[in-house]
Amino acid sequence: MSTKNNNIIEPKTLSGFMELTPNRQILFNRIVDTIRASYEAFGFLPLDTPVLEYSSVLFAKAGEETQKQIYRFTKGDTDMAMRFDLTVPLAKYVAKNYHTLAFPFRRYQIGKVYRGERPQKGRFREFYQADIDIIGDGSLNILCDSEIVATITTVFQSLGFCDFKIQISNRRILSGFLSDLGLGDKASYIGTVLDKLKKLGLDKTKAELEKLEVQQKYICKLLEFISIDGTNDQKLVALSKIKGGDEFTSGLSELQAVVKGIRDFGVSDSNFNIDLTIVRGLDYYTGTVFETFLTGHESVGSVCSGGRYDNLAGLYIDKNLPGVGISIGVTRLFDKLENDFKLYCAAYTDVLVVSADDSTDSILQTASKFRESDVKSLAYLEPAKLKNKFKYAEKLGIKFMAIIGETERANNTITLKNLESGEQWQSITLFDAVSKIK
Repeated sequence: MSTKNNNIIEPKTLSGFMELTPNRQILFNRIVDTIRASYEAFGFLPLDTPVLEYSSVLFAKAGEETQKQIYRFTKGDTDMAMRFDLTVPLAKYVAKNYHTLAFPFRRYQIGKVYRGERPQKGRFREFYQADIDIIGDGSLNILCDSEIVATITTVFQSLGFCDFKIQISNRRILSGFLSDLGLGDKASYIGTVLDKLKKLGLDKTKAELEKLEVQQKYICKLLEFISIDGTNDQKLVALSKIKGGDEFTSGLSELQAVVKGIRDFGVSDSNFNIDLTIVRGLDYYTGTVFETFLTGHESVGSVCSGGRYDNLAGLYIDKNLPGVGISIGVTRLFDKLENDFKLYCAAYTDVLVVSADDSTDSILQTASKFRESDVKSLAYLEPAKLKNKFKYAEKLGIKFMAIIGETERANNTITLKNLESGEQWQSITLFDAVSKIK
């Protein structure tokens, strides 16, 4: 007679936190590996930083909106918080290790970050970012901004994307334009509104600008300015005809240099586009800004964004350390790949080695020999009917099964079956089995 345990706790996961099945995790890992290989091909070095930081470190560079999303708590007398991005911890790291680093310092980091925002499709509270940054000591060549675009282009092409757009702009252009209109004191607020233009639409954007007490004549000029259309070259020509002040001119000069550099790196104009509505919400960007959209799937939002910052580490060290970087939202990208692009689960193991009669003789040795031949193998050791072993392989997505029975053991051979095609090879050598699997 069995008794029911009334103390069992429901096994559930917090909303906004992703858990993957092993097959999906394999797929996720392959995407991460592709990103990592692309970063390393451009000479970026790996770095890891703690998930937990002193709150004073993270809040030093977090804007008001970001501060609301940060997970913060105390343990004893320690006031700490969970990192909301990988850029601020990088700034702390560079400041802390300034005297031992070689500049320009080029790093990549792939890790989890945390934001207490409302979870929704494609947006999570715990998610992976894959960042690259280049930090200079005193100065940093503007062509580094172009190299960031070239690196990201390589990443997305390596992931199999052809249709994507890296939208670029320069915050100095907009802030300079607003200053020239006499709206410099409202530049940050106006920029936040414009950054949401694609979500809000034109009418709601006008309404938000009116709430900021921007006069109608300036709203018209501003919307006309950000709506400059045409090719990249046509937009640059149109911008050059505007008589702006020093900040506007400086931003335009940087944008022109970045566009030329992007082309010199071999990136096609079909993969990048000047978009004056790109502002970026985080407060530390000061120059070039980037956002990346998958063509035809813009509703998911930017899957890769970043920009130039003049002195992110300034609050941690008395040094001028300008930088430029970009971050891929890996979790969001994976979610999009799975759902919209029908990327199916993958298996890690190439071949399942089983016994036809539950004898484990030769199974372990055969699995080891497969591995020696660079074939990923798994030995099935539990007593079970052969049909259940087939089901096990199919459930894991394993394509091949190596079956060893009395005849195979006597002849030192293997029966190999392709579970996808149904093709089977009776009593072949391990060498032949490896060839067929590869």
